[in-house]
Amino acid sequence: MPDLGKYADTVLSAYAISIAILIGLVALSVWQSRRARARLAEIEARRNAAKSR
Repeated sequence: MPDLGKYADTVLSAYAISIAILIGLVALSVWQSRRARARLAEIEARRNAAKSR
């Protein structure tokens, strides 16, 4: 690891915040994807149930 001198706290905290934001964005994307898939499955199930009547 390079010697960051007096800026070490600032640089490392910026890296930590950036990584936390990236992890949050990935988690949010996965959560929204799962919700969208569940909604789509529900809509398709209703459509298929209505078709079979």
